[in-house]
Amino acid sequence: MRSTLYLKFIILYVIFGFLSLFTAATLTSGLVAQPLERYIATNMYEEASLVASDYLPQYFSERLTLSDVRLQLSGIQTQLDASVWFLSQDGEMLVSAQSDGYPAAPDQIEDFDPAAPGSARYQLGTYHSCFDEDVITVIAPVVYGYSPHGYLMIHKYASDIQDIQTLLMRAVYITLLVVFLLSFVILLGFQFFVYRPLRKITEAATQYATGNLGYEIPVNTEDEMGYLSASLNYMSSQLRDIEDYQKKFVANVSHDFRSPLTSIKGYVEAMADGTIPPEMHEKYLKIILFETERLTDLTQDLLTLNEFDNKNMLLNREKFDIHEVIKNTAASFEGTCTQKKISIELLLATKHLQVYADKRKIHQVLYNLLDNAIKFSDPESTVTIETTERGEKVYISVKDYGIGIPRNALNKIWERFYKTDLSRGKDKKGTGLGLAIVKEAIQAHGENINVISTEGVGTEFIFSLPKKAQDS
Repeated sequence: MRSTLYLKFIILYVIFGFLSLFTAATLTSGLVAQPLERYIATNMYEEASLVASDYLPQYFSERLTLSDVRLQLSGIQTQLDASVWFLSQDGEMLVSAQSDGYPAAPDQIEDFDPAAPGSARYQLGTYHSCFDEDVITVIAPVVYGYSPHGYLMIHKYASDIQDIQTLLMRAVYITLLVVFLLSFVILLGFQFFVYRPLRKITEAATQYATGNLGYEIPVNTEDEMGYLSASLNYMSSQLRDIEDYQKKFVANVSHDFRSPLTSIKGYVEAMADGTIPPEMHEKYLKIILFETERLTDLTQDLLTLNEFDNKNMLLNREKFDIHEVIKNTAASFEGTCTQKKISIELLLATKHLQVYADKRKIHQVLYNLLDNAIKFSDPESTVTIETTERGEKVYISVKDYGIGIPRNALNKIWERFYKTDLSRGKDKKGTGLGLAIVKEAIQAHGENINVISTEGVGTEFIFSLPKKAQDS
C-alpha cells in the first residue's frame, strides 16, 4: 500500500488523460462535423431564400438590371465566402459572383434539374463537375407571377467546414489540457489529505499489531481521516487500559488465591510432619476451613462477574415483590446480626411493591449491600433498608451507621478487588468484588446506583428499579 496505491492513482490519472484525448479526437470530431455542416447549409439556404423571394423577383419585373443583381450577389459572396449563381429557368447563367479560389461559373448547366435535392435543403458534391472538390450547394427558386422564373444557387467548399472544425477542436483540446492540468490538483489533494494520513494510520496499525499500544497517530484534521485517527487513538488507549486492567486483575487474583493456599498448604504440611500436635488439629482445621471458604467465595464472585462481562448475557426479567425479597434477604443475616447485636430496620413504602427485574440478581445485590453494611457497622447499631416510590421507579436504600468510606475512595469502591484502608482490619473474608458485582448487576438493568458516605458516620447505597417493562 505504501508504494503501490499512489502509483495506481498516477497510472489512472495518465490513463484518464489519454482516454480524454482519444475521446475528444474521435467522438467530438464526429459530433461536431455534421451539426456544423447542417448549420452552415441552413444559413446559406436562409440567405438564398431571403434574396430569392425579396430582391431577385424585381429583375423579372424589370425594376432591376443585371448590374444591380451582380452587386447584390457580390455582397452575398463576400459575406459567405462562396460562389453565387443566378440562373434562368432552363439553367442559363444570368450573372454570378465568386470568391477567390472558386472556378468561373459555366454559361450553361447541362441537365439542370432544380428538384434534384428533393426534400433536402442542400446537396454535397462537385455539382455537375463544376468544382474540383466537394461543395455545399443550396438552391432557392425566384418566383414571379406565381411561377419560378429563375434560381439562386450558393456553393461553398466543404473544406471550409473542416477549417472551422479544426478551430473548434483546437479550442476543445486546449480546454481539455487545462482541465487535465487542473485535475492534477485532485491528485495532489489525494496525496496530502488521503494518502499521507492513510500511511500514518497504516503505520499505527502495524505498531498496534506488534504490541506498541502507546503509539499515537499524528493526524489532527477534522475530516473522516481525522475522525478515523482519533477513533484508533482512542481504541489504543482503551486497549492499554484493558491490558493494564488484565495485568492488575491477574495480579489481584493471584494474590487473593495465593494467600489462602499458602496458609492451607503450610498448616497441612505442619500437621502431616507433626509440627502441629494432634490435639491442636481441630483449631488449625477450622483455619483451613475458613481459608477454603474464602477461596470458594472468590471463585463464585469471579464466575458472577464473568456473567456480566459476557455482553450476550440475558437477564431473566419478571414481576416480583421487592419487599418479599428484602425480607428474605434480611432474614438470612439473622445469625450474624444476633452475634454482633445489630438490628435491621425495614422502612417499606407499602405492604407489597412490584418491580420488573431479574429476581436472582437483585437478591444478590441486596445480599452484597446488606453484608457490607453489617460487616462495617459497629456493634449494637442499626442497618436500615428503605423503599420509596417515585413515578415509574422504585428506589431502594441500604444505610448503615458504621465506619464510613473516605472521600478519596468513593470513586474507587466500584473497582474490582479494591478495599479501603479502613476496611482491611474488618473485612477479613472479603474478596473486594462485592460492590463491583452490585454495580454490574444494576447497570445490566439499565439503572443507576449511588453512594453517600461520611467517614465515621455511616454509608448509604441507593439504587433504582423499574415498576414495569420499558417500551422498546
